[in-house]
Amino acid sequence: MSISTQPLRLKTALKTYPHTQALKAGELTDPAVEFVFEDVEPIHRAFAPMARRQVYDVSEMAIVTYLQAKAYGKPVVLLPTVVAARFQQGCIIYNAQRGKLDTGSLPGKKVGVRAYSQTTGMWVRAILAQTYGVPLDQIEWITVEGAHLEEYRDPPFVHRAEPGKQLLPMLRAGELDAAILGNDLPDEQGLEPLIDDAAAADLAWYALHRYVPINHVVVVTKALADTHPQAVRAVYDLLCRGKASVAAGNAGKPDKLLFGYDALRGPLEETLAFCEQQQLLPRKLSVDEIFADSLGILGDAAR
Repeated sequence: MSISTQPLRLKTALKTYPHTQALKAGELTDPAVEFVFEDVEPIHRAFAPMARRQVYDVSEMAIVTYLQAKAYGKPVVLLPTVVAARFQQGCIIYNAQRGKLDTGSLPGKKVGVRAYSQTTGMWVRAILAQTYGVPLDQIEWITVEGAHLEEYRDPPFVHRAEPGKQLLPMLRAGELDAAILGNDLPDEQGLEPLIDDAAAADLAWYALHRYVPINHVVVVTKALADTHPQAVRAVYDLLCRGKASVAAGNAGKPDKLLFGYDALRGPLEETLAFCEQQQLLPRKLSVDEIFADSLGILGDAAR
């Protein structure tokens, strides 16, 4: 006689992408789990509550937020899944109506970013430093928000704008020389990419590094991993099936959805190095330490 078991209901924060659409629509299922999706818009508003208080069972999270959460001992577990990645060199803009600006003239300038720990900001700074030789600590970084992790303190060359200030009005008014924006990049005359032909520059970066900069990953709570490992395996499998559902349309393009420990090792090692160089982490982390949280659950299935 078989005993019927109810699927485990998982409170989940996950943005709708082509590769998550079928999952969110209930077209991809697993008898072990049932997702209860929270409507979080924009998705980055889920990151601080998840990192600080683990308010979801499963959540999308920016890679820098996850790395800080791990370094501060928060009970969140990375699944080896990238659900959002993008090329970044078009994300730093300046007000061309106030004169030409380029990477060589950034030292001594004021550059705005939502938060110093924002993942897009980390990537743009990494590229400025590594590719263009820009000394990051000679720029005054202006933020309008703090980090998702309350314990984190910005370096001394980072300053908070007055309450109520926003990046785009400050850029228009000349209070900032440049600004880094992500999904909120404006299509506005006069606000131009700082890096000329950013798309070609991104492809040159990809030819060298062989991965697309990681923006968002998926994490689960340590409580879920400890008590329901089979549910974690189901979550990972469903995310893999979501990626497979869009594989044909992405064929021949750089893979923005890195899945599995082997695919993520190199990119994560470099991401950790960039975070250390930018004083984003309170202690040294290794990829092996990060992977150890889920390796016993996913094992060879996530190679």
